[in-house]
Amino acid sequence: MDNWTFGVTMMVCGMGGTILTLWIMSLIMKLLGKLFPYKKEEV
Repeated sequence: MDNWTFGVTMMVCGMGGTILTLWIMSLIMKLLGKLFPYKKEEV
């Protein structure tokens, strides 16, 4: 595998990992939003 192919492979894996991590974090935030719904404070 030459340097160019290795670089493109690492770039694609890096972008895929980043998108996967962001997707998992968004699922966690949705779950937390359902567990702890926002309540307005009454002043």
